[in-house]
Amino acid sequence: MSKLFGSIEAGGTKFVCAVGNEAFMILESTTFPTEEPVKTLQQAVDFFKQFGSSLVSIAIGSFGPIDIDEASETYGLVTTTPKPHWANFDLIGFLKAQLDLPMYFTTDVNSSAYGEQLLEPSLKSLVYFTIGTGIGAGAIQDGEFIGGISHAEMGHMFVKRHPDDLDFAGVCPYHGDCLEGVAAGPSLEARTGIRGENIELESNVWDIQAYYIAQAAVSTTLTLRPEKIIFGGGVMAQEHMMARVRKQFAELLNDYVTVPELTDYLQVPSIANNASATVGNFALAKRVYEK
Repeated sequence: MSKLFGSIEAGGTKFVCAVGNEAFMILESTTFPTEEPVKTLQQAVDFFKQFGSSLVSIAIGSFGPIDIDEASETYGLVTTTPKPHWANFDLIGFLKAQLDLPMYFTTDVNSSAYGEQLLEPSLKSLVYFTIGTGIGAGAIQDGEFIGGISHAEMGHMFVKRHPDDLDFAGVCPYHGDCLEGVAAGPSLEARTGIRGENIELESNVWDIQAYYIAQAAVSTTLTLRPEKIIFGGGVMAQEHMMARVRKQFAELLNDYVTVPELTDYLQVPSIANNASATVGNFALAKRVYEK
């Protein structure tokens, strides 16, 4: 009997659930809004139950912060998220109660990073940022995630303020003007009163966003020296954004260290619609099953 692997990309805005085969091909998927936890996760459970005993394991890449330490008393919980109803919710416990399967639990950006590395196996190191409703990043070195007592939270690094943005308080409920507070999607509407997709391309707000995102890329370059930095998420889906980020990055780095050509070094995801997270989850599900 052919083995099937499950993927849950648990985003702050939507859940993407998928089932794939041993070649990591998506066989079936479904998408639904991220609402309150029980309603949302029950939809995921119902999707996976239809595959019966063919489904052998699931990997979950979730918005965070989350507890991924299996020795911890709070393993499997979404912890201090500002998302209503989800703080301290036992995500893995809920799934395990209805799906008695091996599960791999990590962040959504780690899943994406793992998928990107799988799609380009020559890379030994990379960092994947999602710039969307929130900001997160996952880093891989020699096939393993970088982290210590927990997963990285690079979306909340602090950045130097843009001269034209000094009066903006930021939207992060914990830090105000950290990277997520000044560069995530909601910051666009908070500044302008206009949703990002409706803001004119000539608006200076895009260069302000790019300035902060480029700072994250410079800090990542100097700290981790990865072979590639990948930017996904709704903000970076704007086709003009990557060129703006590369320009700001070059100015900020100022040739201090050598990096590859920026068109190769700073990239958008290999697969559209963040499907690299799904591919990564299939591989992680297989990994936990074989373990």
